[in-house]
Amino acid sequence: MNSEDLDLGQIDEITKFVDIEAPPPKELPTAHLVFGTNQAKPIEIAAERYHQGLAPLIIATGGVNRHNGIVEGCEIRRLLIERGVPGVVIRCEGQSVNTWQNVELALPYLREALESGLRIVAIGKWYHRRTLHSLATLLPEIGPFYAISWEPVYTGKLVTRSHWPSIPEAKRRVIREWEEVSRRVGDGSFRGVDRVDGAWRC
Repeated sequence: MNSEDLDLGQIDEITKFVDIEAPPPKELPTAHLVFGTNQAKPIEIAAERYHQGLAPLIIATGGVNRHNGIVEGCEIRRLLIERGVPGVVIRCEGQSVNTWQNVELALPYLREALESGLRIVAIGKWYHRRTLHSLATLLPEIGPFYAISWEPVYTGKLVTRSHWPSIPEAKRRVIREWEEVSRRVGDGSFRGVDRVDGAWRC
């Protein structure tokens, strides 16, 4: 779809569809899955929640970042430790090249979390709906799970739920997310999820 052709109704529909936000109950400790990125906000979220006693297990993901060459999972781990999170709390995979692999290569740690009685919380960009479907598809035993979102910065601009249509790089990413997830749920390569009673459910 050409983003210039979108009307206000379509923009609202797309925004609501891709929005992953579904935070866990306020005092519920959960395992936090940090999707690979070179931006600091999700690390700050995970560290803050650890210090609040809400993140007893943090899973850092991401292989080599194509822009700066860092190994995202290892860098996320380093920055978490720098923010006072003990290394023993953190699990790390550093070989994934996309969202699907973020989950796939972290499956042993996700299963460790479930086996210890922890629900899963995805920490991802607010529009990154693929995170939810990758989790539901690769970890069918996940049960109800949650998502805490953050707003990324592209070309020096904060990509918010209200401003994405006016930022070319953001428009491209949000529309691609909407189209790809819709297509893959339709063809069965993604398991469907719905937000019910404050949690994502398959």
